[in-house]
Amino acid sequence: MLIEVHNLTKVYNEKRGLLPTSFEVEKKELIAIIGHNGAGKSTLLKMLAGWLLPDSGEVSVDGIDLKNRTALVRKVGFVPEAPNLFDFFSVEYNFKLFARLFQIPLLRIEETLEEFNLLPYRHNKIQVLSKGLKQRVSIGRSLLADPPVLLFDEPTSGLDFEMTKEIYRLLKSTHASGKTILFTSHRPEEIKTLATRVILLHQGSLVFDGPPREYFQSKIHENLYA
Repeated sequence: MLIEVHNLTKVYNEKRGLLPTSFEVEKKELIAIIGHNGAGKSTLLKMLAGWLLPDSGEVSVDGIDLKNRTALVRKVGFVPEAPNLFDFFSVEYNFKLFARLFQIPLLRIEETLEEFNLLPYRHNKIQVLSKGLKQRVSIGRSLLADPPVLLFDEPTSGLDFEMTKEIYRLLKSTHASGKTILFTSHRPEEIKTLATRVILLHQGSLVFDGPPREYFQSKIHENLYA
């Protein structure tokens, strides 16, 4: 298994967080993590990315323990809902800062700028970009170190129709290149379009794990989203 999660737990109060949760992820899966607000979706991704320390439980990604944060960042790329970019620096310089941190060749920056159609914006400061372009930069940066696992928290939140289609294209092409992807979403059409598997969290607990078609035909979907 590429990812193994055993009894992962993070509780903020009685009504928020993630209760003991266990599941496994094989290579090249594309998994939608779904559920109502406060169900634990973002908390789960942040722990898998090493951004948030769990209260208890164990996680390994490609054999790397969650506690080994230095090694973990080379295995997992995380794209948060609000891109954590340096707004006063250019697109190119944001890439360069990340590349220096992981000793990535500068050629890789050029390849990424071209791959994500960012060459016209390489000298633009992040603060002047649209939300869609910021998301594209954030995804490109997450791929600079070529991690096997990518995590996306609400990747199309707040984007218009055309930019949403562009993000779908990027996610599909990234998955086709051999990456394993987990993403959170509230959009049924997004889940149906992208996911090969659905994990449903409800009030911090995992209550469904299976194919999208099976999920949308299930009583649990009807009961939660009626």
